[in-house]
Amino acid sequence: MLDSKHATSLSHKLYRAEQVRENEGEAAKHSGCDLFTLMERAGEAVFRQCQNLLPNTDVYLVIVGQGNNAGDGYVAALTARQAGKQVLVAAVEPHRILQGDAGEAQRRWLEAGGQIEAFSPALLDKADLVVDAMLGTGITSYIRNEFADIIDALNEHSVPVVSVDVPSGLDANTGQSLGRCVQADVTVTFVGIKPGLTTGAGKQSCGMLAFEDLGIGKAFSALARSSATLLDIEQFRGMGPRAVHSHKGTYGRLLCVGGNKGTAGAIRLSGEAALRSGSGMVRVFTHEQSVIQVSAGRPELMVTSDNLDDALSWASCVVIGPGLGQDDWAETVFTTVMKHCQTHPKPMVIDADALNLLSRQATAYTINDCILTPHAGEAARLLGVSVDDVEAERFNYVRQCAQRYHATCVLKGAGTIIDNERSTWVCKHGNPGMATAGSGDVLSGICGALLAQGLSRDIAAKYAVAIHAKAGDDLADLYGQRGMIASDLFDAVRALINQ
Repeated sequence: MLDSKHATSLSHKLYRAEQVRENEGEAAKHSGCDLFTLMERAGEAVFRQCQNLLPNTDVYLVIVGQGNNAGDGYVAALTARQAGKQVLVAAVEPHRILQGDAGEAQRRWLEAGGQIEAFSPALLDKADLVVDAMLGTGITSYIRNEFADIIDALNEHSVPVVSVDVPSGLDANTGQSLGRCVQADVTVTFVGIKPGLTTGAGKQSCGMLAFEDLGIGKAFSALARSSATLLDIEQFRGMGPRAVHSHKGTYGRLLCVGGNKGTAGAIRLSGEAALRSGSGMVRVFTHEQSVIQVSAGRPELMVTSDNLDDALSWASCVVIGPGLGQDDWAETVFTTVMKHCQTHPKPMVIDADALNLLSRQATAYTINDCILTPHAGEAARLLGVSVDDVEAERFNYVRQCAQRYHATCVLKGAGTIIDNERSTWVCKHGNPGMATAGSGDVLSGICGALLAQGLSRDIAAKYAVAIHAKAGDDLADLYGQRGMIASDLFDAVRALINQ
């Protein structure tokens, strides 16, 4: 049985920005330090990440704002200067004296002989590396024009960027750009990983994510309840060895339903992915004009276009949707499958066009053991909102989808999110090379195979997403992201599921 190897580590928990702000002071006190000590540790951590990114660079440009994020930047600037770097510090209001801990960091920078100048795009040409310490996690509304202009200049330049805690202009909780957002190469986030850094546009904006608990991680985690968990394939123990006396029926009877005329490839990918993920027997029900295309070259798939009721009675688990379409044939097949699974409960994966059909008949069916696998467009239709709404608040809408359909919902995309109405997980693996036709069909096949082998829907969904995304990463490491196609994933999936 698959399960977690060990309790989730601090670096796998996600915390909303306000949770960090409200609890870091108390956590620091419990850990024998104060907030200024945290600022010092944060600035030093930023410099370490700069050294990791580009160890031989000489000229640093630190762009500061007016809050604690700026304080971290001043400490990073002073640390870099003490290490022998040439450091330029620029600000929107260079003569403004900051207050509190940020003011103390600014004072120390000035007392050490540092200067603060007004930002100019020409400064970017002088710099080997930029530290973005403009806007922190407290920003939740659209940013001011003077910051937007700096962000535009920074994003248009080729100089590498290390962002402090969160890329300036990014909502730390949702990952939404607040009008403009720095596109960082590295983001160093502190105390708790913020959810907006792990999914959607936020995952793109933060680049490589580095986490520093600043020495108060254990005390902080005792005070704050995480909002989600970052999912890593290393957290899973694997499927374990098969019993010597087992047979093909031991590992489930999976029925994959889809493949309308002209879209046979989608259900073929799901079926083959299920076989490669360990399902003992896989039957495909498809349109009569798709039978040959689905079965050609893969005799292990049992393919039929007749007797859907018999196929459903045979199955211990069902995947429906890849290549299904939305015409009369599709609607008839969808209705038959849903009615059967409502009266004869068995685990289901609902994907692709089946989700679109479900969105029109949401109140007609109650399926108790179900995984939904929408992308943002399908989730928008399931919930009656816009795609932009979903992408702006992915955590909110994946939870709404899980609640409305009483299912485990997998919201696909950069930083795929899994939600079961009570808990949320975000996959750390995956890359843009996987944005290719059929990739989602492979995922639905993996999900179905794991359900067919007896895993609970939550573990099946989490493990399937992790395997699928990690397989894409392994292939990208070997061959690069461009040119990856969905069927390339099969061998990598097989290797991972046997680890």
